[in-house]
Amino acid sequence: MSGYIGIRNPAVAGAFYPSDPVLLREMISKYLESAPLLEIGKVRGAISPHAGYIYSGPVAAYTYRQFQSLPPLERTVFLIGPAHYVFVPGVAVGTYLRLLTPLGEVNVDVEKCDALLSLGDPFIPAPQAHEPEHSLEVQLPFLQLTVPGEFKVVPLLVGDADPTDIAVGLMKVLGDEDILLVSSDLSHYHRYDDARIRDTSFLEGVLDFDFSSVARGEACGLIPILSLMIVAREKDWKPHLLDYRNSGDTSGDRSKVVGYGSVVYTEGR
Repeated sequence: MSGYIGIRNPAVAGAFYPSDPVLLREMISKYLESAPLLEIGKVRGAISPHAGYIYSGPVAAYTYRQFQSLPPLERTVFLIGPAHYVFVPGVAVGTYLRLLTPLGEVNVDVEKCDALLSLGDPFIPAPQAHEPEHSLEVQLPFLQLTVPGEFKVVPLLVGDADPTDIAVGLMKVLGDEDILLVSSDLSHYHRYDDARIRDTSFLEGVLDFDFSSVARGEACGLIPILSLMIVAREKDWKPHLLDYRNSGDTSGDRSKVVGYGSVVYTEGR
């Protein structure tokens, strides 16, 4: 546990989502109430967007609504997304003990962070990459309100890394109840109709395990998505597309939109 920072404070509370815990809880609860709970099997992996909640929250809720059906067991959520602000020569492991949100603290699974770090490349300790980053932070309040039982997280930010190397490392430490959650938006700043075409093609590739098609996509979390696909293929997890929208649907401006998708991977069906 040496070398770990005690706590990571929120970087985007009050900007991407409300800093007031009452308002935050109400906002997420409203989104969840509008998302269906589906009988699709045990959730093991997922893709969820990471924009401001007014833009992507309704889509993210489709992912997290499915988490509410999980058994209340101890589990770790491997939370993996792109590093937007700091260059990372590999995968930056967030070496904190706890992550703070307006809803309270989330414990980091130090043992599994250490297990990844012990593998070496591409996993490196780099908390500085996490300090300004929003891609993982915006997922935490949703997790706090939907995951039954006790859970911990492994915060991972991806920079220049090979998705196969990431997947191989993750499979060495992923437990039977653990979840691999990728934080990613889809295409960026195209006109509405163009974005829908691009994103539909991309999501079809995800569902079909068409790695070459997905690799040509524009998702900011492209490498984490490819890593998740590799793990899912090896473990025979089945992908389900639950929702797709873009910021033109949620904000009304259709001139330059960002795409958001909810995909859940399950076992047992």
